[in-house]
Amino acid sequence: MSESKTNTNKTHKDIDSEDQSNSIEENDKQPLDDVAVEKAIELFRKIREGGNVDLTEKEIAEIDKECEIIRNRKTITKDLEHEPTEITGKNGQIVTGPPTLTRFERARIMGARALQLSLGAPVFIEIPKNATSSLEIAMEELKQRVIPIVIKRTLPNGDYQHLPIDIFE
Repeated sequence: MSESKTNTNKTHKDIDSEDQSNSIEENDKQPLDDVAVEKAIELFRKIREGGNVDLTEKEIAEIDKECEIIRNRKTITKDLEHEPTEITGKNGQIVTGPPTLTRFERARIMGARALQLSLGAPVFIEIPKNATSSLEIAMEELKQRVIPIVIKRTLPNGDYQHLPIDIFE
């Protein structure tokens, strides 16, 4: 029992020391943040003044007011993690990107479908008489929008939308 008490005491001491070190780090960061904010305000003031030496009192008061707004803003020091989610449009509406296939999407689809066809996948259209390669068949299937492929468009924050080919213009 005496061993568990000493372990418990040791654990509490370790936690207390970590709490103190965290508070010290926060205190160290505060003056640096203030210095950075003041530097940003100084640069903002120079930009707003635009090299004009003769400013009216009204303009100076407006610049001071804007600088005070900047000074009172909350500084974000750590971004919150964003969990990527699927974007759903109303009635299959395209929310991400242009309403047509991009040239990159078109090339990727035709290349993938041509590869499938060359490996023996079934054709979804009647093969045109002038088609000599699997790429030409894939192009015709894409024109008729019969390829069962879904495009995944992703935003920079990780959100995405799945778009079947038949909803594109």
